[in-house]
Amino acid sequence: MKKREQAKRIDNVIFFPGLEKRLTNKGLESLEKKKFNEAINLLEEAKELDSENDDILIGLVLAYFEAGSFKKAKQLANEMLLKGIGEYFQMVDLYLTVLIQLHEYQEIVATIEALFEEKEIPEDKHDHFLTILQFSRRMAENRQSQLDINDNAHEEETTAQGLNLFSIKNLNEQMQVASNLAEKNIRPYAAEIADYLKAEEGHPFLKTILLTLLKEQEIDRELVVRKFAMEGKVIPTQLPEVRVQPRMIAIKNLLENQLENNNPVLFENTIGMVDRIFFLCYPFEFEPESPAAWAGAFHLLAEEYHGLDPEIGKIARDYSISEKEIGQAIVKIEEIEKNSSPNI
Repeated sequence: MKKREQAKRIDNVIFFPGLEKRLTNKGLESLEKKKFNEAINLLEEAKELDSENDDILIGLVLAYFEAGSFKKAKQLANEMLLKGIGEYFQMVDLYLTVLIQLHEYQEIVATIEALFEEKEIPEDKHDHFLTILQFSRRMAENRQSQLDINDNAHEEETTAQGLNLFSIKNLNEQMQVASNLAEKNIRPYAAEIADYLKAEEGHPFLKTILLTLLKEQEIDRELVVRKFAMEGKVIPTQLPEVRVQPRMIAIKNLLENQLENNNPVLFENTIGMVDRIFFLCYPFEFEPESPAAWAGAFHLLAEEYHGLDPEIGKIARDYSISEKEIGQAIVKIEEIEKNSSPNI
């Protein structure tokens, strides 16, 4: 007779037998369906119950990777390698793939060189790793050369003048400044960035870019942010990732239920609109609070943009929300687009 599984207890919370398997199966199914954020949520729950399960952890690395959370994917893959979880060279390949996305070519070179020195690479994988090593060496050298050229050309000017975010009105030029900052220590410019974030002027798109850079470089000081007549205090390290804002995920799930099977093209375009608006609004959330109101508003506007004739009453019924709340969300979306889109 098969022995019954014992319920697990974590932090005094009892989990029924097999829960981690159900979460794992659902998470991997979501991953196959390209519902990456949903897969992350499910697999993270499964990981809490079974922290060294190969299927859970590899699935979670892949979900992070596909969702664009490359740093989380790198951290987890590295932990798995250190603990010896999973088939070793499969994990090395996965780890190197993440590092390529992060452009961390020096780390790739160091990892593969260590493998060659220890003579651990199987014969059938020798050429594969050698190709990656040679490519990464070239990329690392080119990257360093370019950084040296840029630093020599602009270091004195940038140090003396700062970023001059307020004087640059063209968003493309502002984006170039932000792109350059991604390669540098942002701390010397933190005061100027803080002034830009709290100013009434300044493009909300660039402000989001700057906030994500501050978060990536683990700036943990409190900052004031102003956007769309709203003001709030934030600590960058405590902000959610732009792509996984809770309300945005809830809205996308509602739209998926209504549109993905019935009208895939409309669904994809609507999701694109959601991504754009929430990127511009980050880190703020606007009224109304209900994700259903926002989902209905995005649905209605997307149909209008496609030349359809949407019925707000029908959409309100589909999302179980009032027409008034959908109208409030529409007004806010149009206001955000009016104040932002022409300048992007």
